[in-house]
Amino acid sequence: MVLPEGPAARGYEEGYRDGVYAGGEGLLEAHLPPDLLIPNLTLDEVLAAGVEALRPRAIPLLSTAAVYEEAERMLKEKQPYALVRLGDGELLTMAQDTVLPPDEVRRQGYFLAYAGVDAPDLRARDELAASMRLASLVGVPQSRQPFFQPLLFAIWNAYGIRPETLRLTSSTINYSLHEQGYLHRLMQDRRVLVIGNVARELAQALASQGVSIAGAVSPVRGMNDLHRVVEEAASYDFDLALVSAGIAAVPICVHLVGRTGKAAIDFGHMANRIAGVGPSGRRG
Repeated sequence: MVLPEGPAARGYEEGYRDGVYAGGEGLLEAHLPPDLLIPNLTLDEVLAAGVEALRPRAIPLLSTAAVYEEAERMLKEKQPYALVRLGDGELLTMAQDTVLPPDEVRRQGYFLAYAGVDAPDLRARDELAASMRLASLVGVPQSRQPFFQPLLFAIWNAYGIRPETLRLTSSTINYSLHEQGYLHRLMQDRRVLVIGNVARELAQALASQGVSIAGAVSPVRGMNDLHRVVEEAASYDFDLALVSAGIAAVPICVHLVGRTGKAAIDFGHMANRIAGVGPSGRRG
């Protein structure tokens, strides 16, 4: 980012300072009792105390270790298990005509076509909402940016979903499972099916690490390709499916697990990282 210089720089600094004040110290000032002075009070201190006071309202998120233990148990017991994740793409899709007008979704979701949804697409919206309710475990964003947690809460309210009825973890669970060594343990001595546009490259990379590959389903042409992909994937004999298919990964996981009784993980761009192909960054 190139910052302005000269008079423009002063204006930028003043605007930045005013924005920080209005969004932080200004809010605190409005809530402080007028007849009290609290020496050396910091915004961080107030936020920490406030969050601690709100802890009884909190809904626990499963840790990476707990997710591994749960997934391992379901795999051993051959029980159906669908782990899906919600990022800004999934949330903007579900927000269509429920939380946000279509024009706002198109403007903010400029990347949705890349992720597999051509907005407006109300069928995709309804499919995602239904899949969120049916999933075994839902990864949710921890970012407080406008189109992450705030939009998630607005969507739950719009759909009448009580969050305590869902089982939740972090939306970056796909990364932490890999980074903490749990993914390899889940794949060990199991037949792994990979699904997505980099499935073949991912299959080669995993096979070189000793993973038994049951098959690779590719390409996935967005949400409209959902049922064909599930049909093809269900024809393979597998134990665990890793699904990296943009927004469509959520319903693919849920439908595939419902069809086969196996386990599926919404793997996201972790596939790109392992395969060494294309974007691999985490969001939310």
